[in-house]
Amino acid sequence: MRDKHIRIRGAKEHNLKGIDVDIPRDQFVVFTGLSGSGKSSLAFDTIYAEGQRRYMESLSSYARMFVG
Repeated sequence: MRDKHIRIRGAKEHNLKGIDVDIPRDQFVVFTGLSGSGKSSLAFDTIYAEGQRRYMESLSSYARMFVG
């Protein structure tokens, strides 16, 4: 069964200081906050990078050789 949340533990990109967050799946989620508070770091650097990592893990080792 698929988790109901995307779990981020100990995120430390840029302004993020070891935060833990559970983001619900299949819902519209918005990150708000002051300029420089870490919204983009969370959305792009942390979540996007994790998605890329999981995608690469799902490929065969042969297919990974062709992904740049």
